[in-house]
Amino acid sequence: MDRESDAGDEAAPCLLIVDDDPGIRQLVAESLTNHGYRLFGAGGAAEMDRILARERIDLVILDVMMPGEDGLSICRRLAQAGKPPIIIMSAMGGETDRIVGLEMGADGYLPKPCSPRELLAHVRSVLRRSQQPAPESAGNPMLLGFAGWTIDLVSRELTDPDGVLINLSDGEFSLLRAFVERPRRVLTREQLLDSARGGETEVFDRAIDVQVSRLRRKLHHGGQEIVRTVRNEGYMFTAPVARA
Repeated sequence: MDRESDAGDEAAPCLLIVDDDPGIRQLVAESLTNHGYRLFGAGGAAEMDRILARERIDLVILDVMMPGEDGLSICRRLAQAGKPPIIIMSAMGGETDRIVGLEMGADGYLPKPCSPRELLAHVRSVLRRSQQPAPESAGNPMLLGFAGWTIDLVSRELTDPDGVLINLSDGEFSLLRAFVERPRRVLTREQLLDSARGGETEVFDRAIDVQVSRLRRKLHHGGQEIVRTVRNEGYMFTAPVARA
């Protein structure tokens, strides 16, 4: 299973299974699509990167022992880049292996073989946690940080990783606020129009494309792609957001 397995609902969570064994990819796909998920499969890191670049992926299920870049290296790289949450599913299921996997950034670790019910429970749990907002006690709820940047939702100030204050128009600030309040989720142009323009119906979708382009230029720092275009869907704010 190297292409999408369609569960029939474009809004359903989309999962990516990365394993060099096509039989395991097929079994996982069949099991999880029966519960309403959409699945992509990749046999290694290069194929995984191509899928992540073009698709909205909500969760990665990752093997450890693979040719080329191994699963732990992939896990660390994805976690540092703020990419989707990760469940490691590996035949290396000892306590030390699990600890190392979690320390590399995995959100869950399952030894192979595992039952479809156990995998499903882990998938549901990790997706549920990833969609929950940070607790109010984690810091100032109006001061948010992402990829070294800081945005103050009260004073409407944006500071770059070097401490420089970045000037934003009202529309750019409203657009950025919509992104940081719903990070790592695909937002349609209609949703962004409602946020940036107060829902004025005479504003066309193209206006959002222009606003996003301007915001991208202002967020450019160190070559990071913080706002990603999701083909035929909208835009995604890729950086994790935390209260400062």
